[in-house]
Amino acid sequence: MTPEALIQRVSSIRAEKLPDPEQIPNAGSFFKNPIVSESLACSLAETWPGLPQYGTGVQGQVKLAAGWLIEQTGWKGRSLGRVRMHDQQALVMTSGADAELKDVLTLQQHIQQSVLDQFGVELEAEPVVLGSSS
Repeated sequence: MTPEALIQRVSSIRAEKLPDPEQIPNAGSFFKNPIVSESLACSLAETWPGLPQYGTGVQGQVKLAAGWLIEQTGWKGRSLGRVRMHDQQALVMTSGADAELKDVLTLQQHIQQSVLDQFGVELEAEPVVLGSSS
């Protein structure tokens, strides 16, 4: 496969799963894939056999799929106020034109708490909020 063909294929896959920011405002993947201990990952896999796990290159650590965790807690396609998690990709937060930072932060906190309650895993947001809106 040529580099151009590979780029086209990746772009095509992304277009199928991710919203076009020109059409639906979003920041792409909103949460980082968490890295947990191998023992926690094994314990979770006993209860959740479909849990995707990836190596990190560091012994004793495993990367989990944040989107999968979010989907299992019921947030995929769900709204809270003026923001929502995308219907096709639970890792992508979208917003309407009238959404404010507080809306984003509220949904972020609800999702983080849901994942922590259900899996004992802390999610870290990808976007960093700089400054203050006061």
